[in-house]
Amino acid sequence: MSDWFAGASSRINSVVEGIVAVLMLALVLDVWLGVIDRYYFHWQLPWPEVLARYLMIWAALLAVSSGVARRDHIGLTAFVMMLPISLRRVLLIAMDVLALTLFLYVAFFGVSFAESGAPRQAMIFGASLAPFYAAIPVAAALSSVQLVLVLFRDLGSHIDEPPFAIEAEETP
Repeated sequence: MSDWFAGASSRINSVVEGIVAVLMLALVLDVWLGVIDRYYFHWQLPWPEVLARYLMIWAALLAVSSGVARRDHIGLTAFVMMLPISLRRVLLIAMDVLALTLFLYVAFFGVSFAESGAPRQAMIFGASLAPFYAAIPVAAALSSVQLVLVLFRDLGSHIDEPPFAIEAEETP
């Protein structure tokens, strides 16, 4: 059963990483255009800096779920590693549930935050700020889904058996 959770998490993570890669490419091209504009063409384009800000926000927030899927976020494990394995697993599952509660809280209240951006307009684009504010609840919901999947995939064993551990090369 944990294979199903691992597969679902991996598939979602592949899509998210692809989206983040496209956003980062767009961010690099946008910043490059801003630099070219400022120093060579002097078009005085008003939007590259603003677009870069929103692209960076979306990319960074979506990447959180990728970190959750890979268990790559910072963790202080010195104390946890001193505990017996059974207690360690219970504590790690409890921390996952606590993190899930936080992500669900942010997703729930992030929806009203995104809705509050609907009547507001970005000065440069003249568009509603709702799509830009939506990064918060979307990223929190996606992180919640990933956290549920990796919680059932690992069941508190991710410190003992890291899901993406690099196998040591055998030396002759």
